[in-house]
Amino acid sequence: MKDSLKKDFQRRLSQCNKGEMIVIMYDIVFAYLDEAKEEHEKGNYEAYKEAVKRGQNSIGALINGLDFSYDISKELHPLYVTSRNLLAKAIYQNRVDGIEEAEKILKRLYSSFCEAAKSDTSGPLMQNTQKVYVGMTYGKSSLNENFISDNNRGFLI
Repeated sequence: MKDSLKKDFQRRLSQCNKGEMIVIMYDIVFAYLDEAKEEHEKGNYEAYKEAVKRGQNSIGALINGLDFSYDISKELHPLYVTSRNLLAKAIYQNRVDGIEEAEKILKRLYSSFCEAAKSDTSGPLMQNTQKVYVGMTYGKSSLNENFISDNNRGFLI
């Protein structure tokens, strides 16, 4: 994954609430799967395999985050496991069919989580993080982000 994309995910994670966290996790999975397809197209099997494995690990994080006291978790678990198994099949067959099948399953779930995240009004999960303001200044062809740094973010000696 490119450093700029990693930094974007870090910024989003530092500002997100519970609902947005799941959406970001899905975005990370999709980023790894896109990277895997690009590497497969280039013929770079090792990078392809590594990207797919990272996608599998991200799905594993979604699985580990399930709370089985809710019925929906019992329905999501087999879908996640199936997606992870399709990615394993994609590795040993060296084909992108499994990736595309897993993406179909996950994209259906993703749209539902995006809708649910819109109604989540809880506060950010992380406290004492840098504040990010978008749109305060404009670049020649893009919107600039400004980070407001607070020297006292809860650590006193």
